[in-house]
Amino acid sequence: MGPVSNTHRGVSPTSFFTDHYELTMVDAARKAGTADHKAVFELFARRMPSGRRYGVSAGQGRFLEGLSDFRFDDEHLGFLSDHNVVSEDTINWLANYTFTGDIYAYAEGEPYFPNSPLMQVESTFAEAVILETYLLSVHNYDTAVASAGSRMTMAAGGRACIEMGSRRAHEEAAVAAARAAAITGFTSTSNLAAGLRYGINTAGTSAHSFTLLHDDEKTAFQAQVETMGRDTTLLIDTFDIEAGVRNAVDVAGSELAFVRIDSGDLLEEAHNVRRLLDDLGNTNTGIVVTSDLDEYAIAALRSAPVDAYGVGTQLVTGSGAPTASLVYKLTTRQDRNGNWIDVQKQAEGKTSRGGRKFAARRMDSGVATAEVVIAGQKPQWDANHRPLQVKVVDGGEIQTQYIGSTAVERAAAHHKQAVSELPRAARRLQDGEPAIPTVFELH
Repeated sequence: MGPVSNTHRGVSPTSFFTDHYELTMVDAARKAGTADHKAVFELFARRMPSGRRYGVSAGQGRFLEGLSDFRFDDEHLGFLSDHNVVSEDTINWLANYTFTGDIYAYAEGEPYFPNSPLMQVESTFAEAVILETYLLSVHNYDTAVASAGSRMTMAAGGRACIEMGSRRAHEEAAVAAARAAAITGFTSTSNLAAGLRYGINTAGTSAHSFTLLHDDEKTAFQAQVETMGRDTTLLIDTFDIEAGVRNAVDVAGSELAFVRIDSGDLLEEAHNVRRLLDDLGNTNTGIVVTSDLDEYAIAALRSAPVDAYGVGTQLVTGSGAPTASLVYKLTTRQDRNGNWIDVQKQAEGKTSRGGRKFAARRMDSGVATAEVVIAGQKPQWDANHRPLQVKVVDGGEIQTQYIGSTAVERAAAHHKQAVSELPRAARRLQDGEPAIPTVFELH
């Protein structure tokens, strides 16, 4: 490997967040005369992570942001030429690359199931295949976080969840995780970049180091309250929790908004702190708990007098499922005569289903009963089916309502509604089959 330049050249186009073979396929297809054949690629998961009842589709907005910057500049083209990755003819083609096709996708925040067609990219083979790695990278991570986040907010039963996992992830993954968490009902994030980019509420007060900086705990609390006011959260477990509660109340009085517990037996400590706060007259002071929570720990704390949960590591790592295992496969293509041919992979354990797909949620009295996927011609859905796909790119034009901060707000509202349609089995954290079956039909 040659030397790496220390010169920062600005934000890289997203085209190089890719695998080598995406470009060599384009090169070979161009030489074979098949690169411009129309094709449809599909994003889907063959199965759910072990025991999961449903997943949550996320990442579409981030992918569309990246698609707008998916280009090859002189630096990247020079690298491809210097390393003989592709032919000069293909380098010239890449220099003018712009996606001109259509993309259909599930709305962000939508629950999904095995073989749900989460996204379909319709364009030429070359234009579509070159997106594969970047598309998968974004959706696999964001969907994994959203799927975990949805289980956590569901387990919280209406209590606030705060995303605070930035220090446990790559710096850009941290922003993506905060965005995905917001879609699934997290009320705020510790990450300022997520607040800047996507308008997500940010929150945070102090760590143990702030308390240790001062001569004693009460002095630290006084400094925090003088700066932030009584509508703040005091961290009470640096030394002794009971003493921490008493110091917090002495400094901030009954108007103190929250105290935070970050260690020990959270269930027992929450009950003890609640009793002490009430005895001291702080009946309106809430309790926030943190300390490596996941959906199971949150569920176990449902009986505790807890007002909010701060979640970090388990959220940003997908709570045991760090990837959604999504794949991107060619499902139909045109031949040299313009005839459409459905194609599918048949390898054992890695099969796919050919054809252009249309999907809807079958409903019965407001409750979902099946994921219906139809291959072939677009059906006319009746009132008992809720169509699941929206057109997010039309002839290369990105539909701007699916990106930015308003898109996150819309996705959060959609997720809340869509999850409420799922049968009660979806709320179980125990291992089990998907909450509804995926039914395939031909049309």
